[in-house]
Amino acid sequence: MQSTVTPTHCPYCALQCGMNLTPAPDGTVEVSERADFPVNRGALCGKGRTSAAVLASNVRLTSPLVRDQGGTLVPASWDEALERIAAGLGRTRAEHGPDAVGVFGGGGLTNEKAYTLGKFARVVLGTSQIDYNGRFCMSSAAAAGIKAFGLDRGLPFPLEDIPKSGCVILVGSNLAETMPPSLRFFTELKENGGTLIVIDPRRTKTAEQADLHLAPRPGTDLALALGLLHLVIAEGRVDEEYVRERTAGWEDARAAAMAHWPEYVERITGVSVPHLRETVRLFCEPESAMVLTARGPEQQSKGTDTVGAWINLCLATGRAGRPLSGYGCLTGQGNGQGGREHGQKADQLPGYRKLDDPAARAHVAEVWGVDPDSLPGPGRSAYELLDALGTDIRSLLLMASNPVVSAPRAAHIEERIRSLDFLAVCDVVLSETAALADVVLPVTQWAEETGTTTNLEGRVLLRRRAVTPPDGIRSDLEVLHELAARLGVEKGFTTDPEEVFEELRRASAGGAADYSGITYRRLAEENGVFWPCPAAVETADVRADALDDEEAPAVHPGTPRLFLDRFATPDGRARFVPVSHRAIAEEPDDEYPVLLTTGRVVAQYQSGAQTRRVAELNAAAPGPFVELHPRLAARLGAAEGDPVAVVSRRGRAVAPARITNAIRPDTVFMPFHWPGEGRANTLTNPALDPTSRMPEFKACAVRLEAVEG
Repeated sequence: MQSTVTPTHCPYCALQCGMNLTPAPDGTVEVSERADFPVNRGALCGKGRTSAAVLASNVRLTSPLVRDQGGTLVPASWDEALERIAAGLGRTRAEHGPDAVGVFGGGGLTNEKAYTLGKFARVVLGTSQIDYNGRFCMSSAAAAGIKAFGLDRGLPFPLEDIPKSGCVILVGSNLAETMPPSLRFFTELKENGGTLIVIDPRRTKTAEQADLHLAPRPGTDLALALGLLHLVIAEGRVDEEYVRERTAGWEDARAAAMAHWPEYVERITGVSVPHLRETVRLFCEPESAMVLTARGPEQQSKGTDTVGAWINLCLATGRAGRPLSGYGCLTGQGNGQGGREHGQKADQLPGYRKLDDPAARAHVAEVWGVDPDSLPGPGRSAYELLDALGTDIRSLLLMASNPVVSAPRAAHIEERIRSLDFLAVCDVVLSETAALADVVLPVTQWAEETGTTTNLEGRVLLRRRAVTPPDGIRSDLEVLHELAARLGVEKGFTTDPEEVFEELRRASAGGAADYSGITYRRLAEENGVFWPCPAAVETADVRADALDDEEAPAVHPGTPRLFLDRFATPDGRARFVPVSHRAIAEEPDDEYPVLLTTGRVVAQYQSGAQTRRVAELNAAAPGPFVELHPRLAARLGAAEGDPVAVVSRRGRAVAPARITNAIRPDTVFMPFHWPGEGRANTLTNPALDPTSRMPEFKACAVRLEAVEG
């Protein structure tokens, strides 16, 4: 094991906090502060501080597993496991066609692995059926951003701009628990005289920091944004010059907003008219202001329109594309941004190119050395792909995802997974989904491999290998290389991450997410580079040693701040998109009179597959709970800690009651990190946004039942 200190990045959320790793003589790994990285300046949350615990051999998988004739997963050699996967996928493809084979990826995969997985699906398997769990993260914000700005990047400015703004509206984010190190930017905002407005049905730890907290009914964020825009218009606060010179489509968006008068919006949302007016005043009076959205408004069957309404508010007030102002999305997963930029998403090719664009297909096919006509077209979105398992899709290769816990209508998705002819899973631990597989491959994790990720700012980062993985562990790149060879493709799937990145640079060149000017050396020396970052020359890549060559052309510095001169549309203008309020897919009724919303807690992460294996984190958050208002608890006859059943049209979950005044009386909250009877996603609604195909995780109708004992 190495004994040096290695600077790297946390494996969890999209902050990708900097940290140092030092192997100890006893085989453990010490995590320490790394103050030079600007996103966290050394600060780490509990998940980051304990992240090395999952490296231990008694926590993670250390051998391939195959299912024996008795149905039990047993250790096997790598050759046997790989042969079984190649045979299973190959047999399905031969008998039912390439689209009967599915591929499902994860937002935690590095750019190199996400890129290679997309290439493997389309070149080796020839399937269109690939998507990833990042579809459940910020796809609505991505769709709205592309409509309005012509480009999707989580934040179009660095986090360091937030404290310098005059006002920030934070919509549907509890970053004090989901991204704790980021809270300091908002604390500094207030210290500098700026205002923080938090919009959330719950009075979360983040909302407690706000100057103004609005608690709308879940699923009404669209009406709220439209009501604010109505008041901006009515009070004469529109930046007419900006709208005239930098935007298009204002008249239709204006007309749509004017149909949402304040009293009407108050009835829909539960937010009072005085609070609506105060929000508009606080947002419009400073010279600069921002709107930041997260999963709250995005994980809805109208998420794209909801985010679009908040973007319209920014455009009408002249905020977008100006210093210290604009709209941004707080990406959730560690590489949720890069994961969709480079080929995991059903409709995209590397560089954020569209799969149905002939020029994009030709460019990427040339890099891959294949005929453009051989590339399949767009496939199903994540939930639709999972819903088709066992019917249209007969075999599945899954990497770095746990849909048995994380997918909406999870009991149904678990049934679909169980009905597959063949399932292969690559993961670090034996997740609930991996436990259902025919073959499970143990793969390297963040500290055991080198690769790049792209954080919520669009900053491409270099994770460095700090420790040697245990014997019997291989990387995802090695897995895809071996499977490609066994399925008849001998070349094009290198196991070296830097070689993969060099190919990714060529594939992304000229695309919306252009990484062609980024090298591993630059990432190490510059603490990350913001995309787009085109190459210094058009005919060749920037050499790794170009920075030392006095005659080398100027190196592109990267783009920390987007849209300051023009938007990424053909005419350079941002687009207003007219939207109107509509109800959630499943409103409460007499049978299901309460709304359920879901989210995270500070000590666990996503489906909990890794964090639930860390003793310190489990001590802080040992299991699921149902958060409900005292009035609702009184009607149910439930006391603190009593088991409560939450029932939707899709299933039933049971967890202890947590009674608090911090939630609306018509709403209950459950965290989604746990399997079993407390699995929150047993209840959630898979109704999809028509544009982003995002499921409606954040609002569904339920009823509560007391549980004996």
